Amino acid sequence: MSIYITGDTHGDNDIMKINSRKFTDKNLTSKDFLIICGDAAIVWDGDKFDRYIQSLWNDKPWTTLYVDGNHENHFILNHLPTEKWHGGNVHRISDKIIHLCRGQVFKINGKKFFTMGGADSIDKWQRIEGRSWWKEELPSNEQYEEALDNLEANNNKVDYIVTHCAPKSYLDSINPYYDSDHLNRFLDTVEETTEFKRWFCGHYHIDKTIGKLRVLYNDIIKVC
Repeated sequence: MSIYITGDTHGDNDIMKINSRKFTDKNLTSKDFLIICGDAAIVWDGDKFDRYIQSLWNDKPWTTLYVDGNHENHFILNHLPTEKWHGGNVHRISDKIIHLCRGQVFKINGKKFFTMGGADSIDKWQRIEGRSWWKEELPSNEQYEEALDNLEANNNKVDYIVTHCAPKSYLDSINPYYDSDHLNRFLDTVEETTEFKRWFCGHYHIDKTIGKLRVLYNDIIKVC
């Protein structure tokens, strides 16, 4: 079993990276995983576009996992049935597409992954609420509490952290024009109180390493 991770795919806008020979020649199977760090837009309109996008991912040999970003249909996601998978809550889109819910700890291939999706849309002023933007893009108080409870249940120690946005303390190094919000500040708390090896996020459309944080967009890297 191999685990790879990459950045945002935005429906069919940024999925060419997964079709590169460097990745497809790895002879992966459904027992291997590719994790998307949010903005997958695999659930978007609940209709034809979703069937089209999901068929693209279902046709891949590996199993796709993703945390939600800000550009997802959170209304539909939040109303999908929840089930347990590898120790945490998920929304199973299909047998080969799994949404990793917020504030969960998953044990995959002997490694613990903490997931916390969500982010603030800086372009929401030009989007339509309920059609291309959803206020649930940022976590609720209950989700923050559940995240802390799950980390505490694991002695505040995991191997990897997967989010869409980054902790506030990294924003200046990523892009000083990004304002921080409650989620960024919450992730600062997670970083300060949790022992981990590496942190992966998307959102900022760059590929950059800052200490233990790996910001992903086009790169696809092997996790462990």
